[in-house]
This record gives sequence, C-alpha cells and structure tokens, in this order.
Amino acid sequence: METQLDPMKDDLPLMANTSHMLVKHYILDLAVDFKSKVIEGIIVLFFETGSRYKKTSSTGKEGCQSQFDEICKMRASEPCHSPVTNVSACSSVTEYNDFAVCGKGEEDTSDKNGNHSNKEQASGISSSRNCCDIENHGSKDFLLVLDCCDLSILKVEEVDVAAVSGIEKFTRSAKLTDVSKELENLRNHIVHELVTLPADRWKEQLYYFTCCSQAPGCGELLFTTGTWSLEIRKSGIQTPTDFPHAIRIWYKTKPEGRSVTWTTDQSGRPCVYTMGSPINNRALFPCQEPPVALSTWQASVRTAAGFVVLMSGENSAEPVQLPEGTLSWYYYVTMPMPASTFTIAVGCWQEVKQQSFTAAVQTNTEFSLPSSQADFRWHEEICGHVEYPCRFQNPAARSQAVIPYRLFAPWCLMERCEEHLLQLIPQCLSAAYTTLGTHPFSRLDVLIVPSNFSSLGMASPHIIFLSQSVLPGGSHLCGTRLCHEIAHAWFGLAIGARDWTEEWLSEGFATFFEDVFWARAQQLSHDEVKGQQELKALLRWRRLRDEVQNSEEELQVLRPKKDSTGELSESGASVVKYGLKAEKIFMQVHYLKGYFLLQSLARIIGETSYLASLRKFVHKFHGQLVLSQDFLCMLLEDIPEQKESGLTVESIFQNWLDTSGMPKPLLEEGETWKECQLVQQVSGEVTKWIQTNQRIRKSSKKKRKQDEVVFQKLLPDQLVLLLESLLEEKTLCPRILQRLEKTYQLREQDAEVRHRWCELVVKHKYVPGYGDVETFLREDQAMGVYLYGELMVNEDVKQQELARKCFAAAREHMDASSAKVVAEMLF
Repeated sequence: METQLDPMKDDLPLMANTSHMLVKHYILDLAVDFKSKVIEGIIVLFFETGSRYKKTSSTGKEGCQSQFDEICKMRASEPCHSPVTNVSACSSVTEYNDFAVCGKGEEDTSDKNGNHSNKEQASGISSSRNCCDIENHGSKDFLLVLDCCDLSILKVEEVDVAAVSGIEKFTRSAKLTDVSKELENLRNHIVHELVTLPADRWKEQLYYFTCCSQAPGCGELLFTTGTWSLEIRKSGIQTPTDFPHAIRIWYKTKPEGRSVTWTTDQSGRPCVYTMGSPINNRALFPCQEPPVALSTWQASVRTAAGFVVLMSGENSAEPVQLPEGTLSWYYYVTMPMPASTFTIAVGCWQEVKQQSFTAAVQTNTEFSLPSSQADFRWHEEICGHVEYPCRFQNPAARSQAVIPYRLFAPWCLMERCEEHLLQLIPQCLSAAYTTLGTHPFSRLDVLIVPSNFSSLGMASPHIIFLSQSVLPGGSHLCGTRLCHEIAHAWFGLAIGARDWTEEWLSEGFATFFEDVFWARAQQLSHDEVKGQQELKALLRWRRLRDEVQNSEEELQVLRPKKDSTGELSESGASVVKYGLKAEKIFMQVHYLKGYFLLQSLARIIGETSYLASLRKFVHKFHGQLVLSQDFLCMLLEDIPEQKESGLTVESIFQNWLDTSGMPKPLLEEGETWKECQLVQQVSGEVTKWIQTNQRIRKSSKKKRKQDEVVFQKLLPDQLVLLLESLLEEKTLCPRILQRLEKTYQLREQDAEVRHRWCELVVKHKYVPGYGDVETFLREDQAMGVYLYGELMVNEDVKQQELARKCFAAAREHMDASSAKVVAEMLF
C-alpha cells in the first residue's frame, strides 16, 4: 500500500512503479458529457517489463507456434468479458493505412465500446474497496501501481490479445515451457512483439493496437484506489514478468477533478480543457506520470455535435458522425512522450482562416537553411532515442520550414486573431526553423483558450494554448509568447527533463530562444536585435531581482534536489519537490535564471559557436530525457578552452543552479544594460514625466498654462520600463496619470503594459482608473493574481471592495492554484 500523503502538501508524489512495469502505449475511448461535467472512458494500457526485471523471465527456450491453435482452445474454459463484439472488424483489413487505423472501419466499434456496455459490465462493482480490497489478500502478489487521482475506477480486467485474428504473426518466436502459464506468457509475448515493432511498421502497429484494445477480456483484476494511486493485482502473480501486459480500465472523471477545467469560453459556450494542472493528467486517466514512462497513444473522443475536439495528436482529425447526433474524433501519436504532455480541448472552437495570405506565406517560406547552418552532420548519425518515426531522419521533414498549422478561437475573438496572430504563426515557425532546423512535430494547432487560463501560454505536442491576453495591443506580446511556446517543441517536449524539478531546462531555453526567434521573425538588423535584447535583459533582471527579494529561498533554487536530482526509488516512484506549492506556479525564477545562464554562456563562447552547439544538443538528445549535466558536459566538451578559464560543470552548479538568490555573475550585470540606447531613451522620458509631475504639484490650484512637453513614441518593452520606473516615484498626481494614459493610449496597449498601468492606478489610488483594474482582473487572469494583493495591502476600503468584487465574479471558473493564492490574500 502507498504511504498516505496529504494532497495539500508541497511535494507532488509520482507513485507509478515504472522500474517494475513500464507503459508503452495507451488507447483511450472517451465520452465527454457537458451536462454532468464528466468524461467517461475506457483505457487500455500496453506494458513492457520494467528495467529491474527484464533479465528475469519465466519463459523457456522452446517455440510455441505449433501450440497456438491448442492454446486458443483453452480460452473457452476461462472467464471472458468482451466489451466489444466486433473484434472481427480488425481481422479483414490487411492494409495498414490511416483509414484502417482511424477511419470508417472503426466507426461501429467506437459506438459499441461506449457508455452502455460500460454500465452493463461495471454494474456488479459497487466499491473498489469492498469488491477488490488488496489488503484482504496475501501480500506476496505483485502490485502494479498507476498514478491516479479524482477518478472513479469502475472495473479493471486483463485483455486477451491472443484472441485477435491475425495475431499469430507475433507468436512465432515465443518460447514457452510451463504449460500452466502458456496462455499468460503468450499474451505477454504478443504485447512485447507489438510494442517493439520497428518504426517503419508504425501503421501496422497502430492497427494491431486498435484490434487488441477491442479484444475480449479474460478475467477481472483486483484493484484499490488511494489518494494518489490505483493499485492492481492478479491473484497468484508475484512478478512483473508474469503480470498481464495488456489491461483495460473502465473509469469516470469527477467534476472537481484537477486535471481538466470545465468552464465557458469568451462567447459563453461550454468547454473543457487540460490547463496544465500541477497534478498533470492523473485526474483525466490512470497513467504512469514519471517522465521516464515515455509512451505513444491513440484516443477516440465522442461529444455532441457542434463541439470540436483538439488534441496533441499527429493527425488533423476529421469527425465521424455517430448515431444520436454525436461525433467521434480520433487522434494518435507515434513519438513516445510522457503522459503529462497529453492535451485535450473540447469546445465550440472556430477555425480562423485567411486563405490568400496564408498561401502566400507558405509559398515563400519553403527554403533551405542558410549555408552557415546547413551543415548538420548529425543528420547522418543514428538517433540516440528509442525507435520511432523520427522527423530528424526524414529528408522531407528536414526541409520543411513551416509545418502545417491551424488557428482556433471562440467565435467572438476570430476577428482579433486574424488581425495579428494568424500571420505571425508562419513567420515564427520559419524563424524557429532557420535557428534550430527540423521541426520535431509534424503539425501545429494554436487555440485561444478561455479567460480563466492561468498562464500566457502552454505548449504540448502538436498544439499550443494561448491566453486571450496576448491578443490586444499589436503583435509584440503575441509574437514573443508564440515564439516562446514554439521553442518548447525542442526544449521541454522533444528534449524533456528527466527530473521535473529541473524546469529551467524547459523554461530557461524557451525564454532564451523566444528572443532569437522573435528577432528573426521581425527581420531586424543586428543593431536593432542587440538593442531589443539588452532592453529585455534589463526588464528580466529587474523582475528576477524583485522575485528573489519577495519569495521563499528554497523556491529560488533551480536544482532543489542537488546531487540527488534524477534519482528514483527501487520501484521507480519519486516526488516532484514543491510540485504542489501554489505560489511556485506564478514564479518566474526558473525562466529567468535559466535564461541568464544561457545568455552568460553565449557571451563567453560567442553567439555563432554557441548556437551551433545548441543545434548539436538538439540533434544528439531529441527524443530523450536529460539532466543539467548532460547539456553542460556536451557544451564544455565542444569548447575545451573554456575549462582553462575556470568554467566547469561544478562552477555552473555552484553559481547558477544550486543556490538561491541572484547568481553571483548577475549581481553587477544590471548596470551594463542601462547603457543601451533604448534604455537611455526611456530614462530621458522618465525624467520628463518626473519634472512635469513636480511642476504640476508646485503650481497653484488655479489652472496655469504649462509649457507643452513633447514625449517620444516608445516600444512596448520601453513602455513597461517607463511605467516600472514611475512606480518607484512616491507620488504622482492625478493629472499626470491622466496625461500618461492619454499620451500612450495605455488602455489599448498589450497586457504587460496594462498590468504596470494598473499597478500605478492602485498605488496612487487613481479612482478614474479603477475600471481598468476591474477589466484587467476579469479578462487577464493569467497575469492579474498579484494585483489582488496590491489592492489589499493599501488598506483602502474602495480598493479592497474592488478586489473582493472581482474575485467573487471570477472564482467559480478560476484555476484552483490561482484561487487559493488570491483567497489567502483577501481573507
């Protein structure tokens, strides 16, 4: 049994015993019900024996092909539960094309594998504890532990994969001696052969996964659920090698489950989506959460007509019409990924199109890499990851500057999306390609998610969620955030962190490349790039300085587990340190410290050599999980002369990754960026505003004509710095604030600028601006959390009333972590 863990504690437990059994493929069959706010599903999991047990096997050395027919006859004497009667639907198909996998041949079985048979088969199970209590049985049986939370588990059974027609081809090399275990071993052998098929047979593999998922059951398995886990056992089975390697689970989500959020979109229509919960997907389906559990998956999702299902899948799904007005959407992935990257969004999304422009951009962006970047010798090498259909080995994929993309949004935001975002997508994709080469994923959907989304963006394989906050105020915030999320395709997805506490390996890299991609997307000159990046560096330095002054020290460390980073227990279970700490979600330290470390290395090594090393890192480690030292060792091996100057992995750990506070190399860095021309321009404008404020305050109450001051036009990042600088002033009079808003049209600017404007309004109790604060808290929930605290800290009755009013209106649909933090501020 698992140790009882308090779900409100700081550390996130990863309970799955991945060292004993490792999931390789999921097949999900889900039905979304907006009335009950429940997703009802069947999931089939295919396993391999884990690394600690692979050498232990109960099979002998004799072949079993001649025994296959006789073994099939033995099934008649076994208890058998068939959730799908149409197993033969798979048997007559011999060509493994996309239609065989996901098309009309599956339409009938998808419907039959639905809620009705679920209820029939699960009706005898009233309680997991009462019916399948593991504690009442012997302790010697092997326990399969899955990560699971906020789910109603209805039934678990073994799948008889040997019943699939045509499956004999996977039994020819099976070696069985123990007659009593022949059928169990045969089933596990079939699963092993199936999950280890070579990459060029991926269509056949998905086809047989589908067939096996529809095979009859061959006996219920005992299970019990805990706070964080689902534990499964088969009586008399004592090792992972002998445990069933294909199991089927019937379950339902709960409306309060924390992996998905049920809400309404900006047009008032119902929707549900995975919003990047701290507990990941364990409240959406039982799974193995540890990143080492890299798996592929297929999913069919049924929902009412009028809804669109978007998912992190390789194919652009087209809905299949089912009886009674429902639609079925099918997606799949062939690149093994952690279960946490599975993403779904179901809503009345509308596709945003602008045909003429899109066609022109795509025509102009099919080009080869510049000569300085075209010599990717690493393409000739064998990839270091487990075998899958890899785009880095595909010549057509390697020359694809802009992958196919689509943009979706609620109906009321379509026009705004078309104005800027639609044309930015191919520009940013092309800029990413010229920087890093091959796109790791074959296509991209971009979705504007509901206003309760707690971040500006979130990247998953094949799909990016963006907050509506990126849309107003021109293309700057929209473009930079899009570039950040596109960068995650390489850093965070194609290359994952082996230990989730090392978030900087994802966020630090994405922040660094956000600047590189955006500069190239804008086609800026060298001097313009240098100026913008120095201004951005100063803003980030100021933000990091403020954050380390106002947060707990242990949350400021990028490698909180230090030398034990990446270590697992004997079973493979572990914890994500501070993974459930609500405040951590809003911290930027892993973004900012990671970015500054990469910037520091770029200055030491030289930009050209550095980018070449980063491209080498991508080609060496894509499809794999890494620790900090994997990157740093590779980088320093490329530049051995740096070791002589004292730059070592150990010194980087000490200065950047293993300590709290500002990294030593950064302490004096803030002064250097103040010499940048864009920063100097802001300093001049700040001086003008301060002097104007002083003149107005000294003037008599009678209106006196002032000398007209001419203020320069500023870039969005310059406006952010201007407003932050004015926030340091003790007093700004109402007339200055009024003029400030009018001069820069602050209500029309992007969310970063408007956030600083709202801070000024709150600090100086500028009542005419309270409407702007209310609008921001309602429409920009991804950024407004700490404004609540500022409204409360002034101890002003009107401001506190405003905070409570806004929270009351937003709380029902607010992200749970955001609501928790805000509630602590207000009450």
